[in-house]
Amino acid sequence: MAKLYFYYSAMNAGKTTTLLQSAHNYHERGMRTLILTPKLDDRYGRGVVQSRIGLKASGVIFERDDDLLDLVRSDIAVHGPLHCVLTDESQFMSKAQVWQLTEVVDQLNIPVLSYGLRTDFQGELFEGSQYLLAWADSFTEIKTICHTGRKATMVVRVDEHGRALTQGAQVEIGGNDRYVSVSRAEFKRVFRGEAEIPLKQPELPLSG
Repeated sequence: MAKLYFYYSAMNAGKTTTLLQSAHNYHERGMRTLILTPKLDDRYGRGVVQSRIGLKASGVIFERDDDLLDLVRSDIAVHGPLHCVLTDESQFMSKAQVWQLTEVVDQLNIPVLSYGLRTDFQGELFEGSQYLLAWADSFTEIKTICHTGRKATMVVRVDEHGRALTQGAQVEIGGNDRYVSVSRAEFKRVFRGEAEIPLKQPELPLSG
């Protein structure tokens, strides 16, 4: 039976790398996948899904008003049987779109693998993540570390000088220059003004 999977983490944990590896695994077995990516994330070009280590693939762009179930059905009508749907930056989906992904699973019997952040820079759930946590069949945390050495579960937004920002719009696209992953304890220290955030993240060793 197909399932809806949600893989979540803080920033810079390798979510997109994991997504691209999953797509590659399907392709090696002669199976076709569809990668969906939100229009607002155009850091690497429109419709390009790219990881920090340079892996990339083409994706189909969606906007918040798009019906993802209809999009998947249209793809099947044009290209034939589909074996897996993968969604990048899934935190940016709407409640309705998460529901549509459950329909891809339940009506079309196609597994959906969604990857995204759990919370924003103020510690609040994104809409897409909230409903993935509510409705997905399976949840997996992709782990990364804080500069303190603890597990990082939160995200801090910084300005061009590396100072933590505590106010602003929930969605602001950026990478290592704007966001730093930290532990919950460090997140609280930052919001109390008791800690400064280093701009460079610790690098985890690559594993096979």
